[in-house]
Amino acid sequence: MPLNRTQVRAILDTMAEMFPDAHCELTHSNPFELTIAVLLSAQCTDETVNKVTATLFQKYKKPEDYLAVPLEELEQDIRRIGLFRNKAKNIQALCAILLDKHGGEVPHEHEQLVELPGVGRKTANVVVSNAFGVPAIAVDTHVERVSKRLGLAGANDSVLEVEKKLMKIVPREEWTQTHHRLIFFGRYHCKAQTPKCEICPLVEVCREGKKRMKTGSNRKPIPKGPKRETKRETKREIQAKKG
Repeated sequence: MPLNRTQVRAILDTMAEMFPDAHCELTHSNPFELTIAVLLSAQCTDETVNKVTATLFQKYKKPEDYLAVPLEELEQDIRRIGLFRNKAKNIQALCAILLDKHGGEVPHEHEQLVELPGVGRKTANVVVSNAFGVPAIAVDTHVERVSKRLGLAGANDSVLEVEKKLMKIVPREEWTQTHHRLIFFGRYHCKAQTPKCEICPLVEVCREGKKRMKTGSNRKPIPKGPKRETKRETKREIQAKKG
């Protein structure tokens, strides 16, 4: 049964209380750096990306810089990132298009962003919302998992269907912040393998959470009481006393 408005509002408000300062954790100082960072983050943690970009963004300041080195050199600079060869190729192709069609600047329009190599719908949503202040909901693995667990989306919905359902039930002015809060909720609380169901304020509206708590698979172990001073005598001990 789909959630009603009151339930959706309660979920959004609860997440706002839990993670009031949720934000994009990819380190960047301009739209171009953010675009590169999000491109690198596919199938990779933000923590790893930030370690790589700490030196990458010192070496490469603008699109021309990425095109001034051989592809192999760029590959070596990002080799700690998963799929680094393909991503290096996309970065150089993206930079070439930025220079050729957009004056070296990252376009503001979603339609133009998704035309860039390595930039899908999720990346474009992250860029327009965080770099240009356009409300958007980017659906990554955390957003998808949490939305499905809480019933904000259907269990079999595609990523696009999850995005559309969230856009429908979340007020537009809250899209970007909700995106960040869903990520924080999924990254630090409702984790894939070890969700904190036993302390979750949303467990009553979470189908998976209620199932986990019912089976006890996610409950904390009951602490054992103090050991008794006396112990049960074995048959052998009893026989020994009898002589």
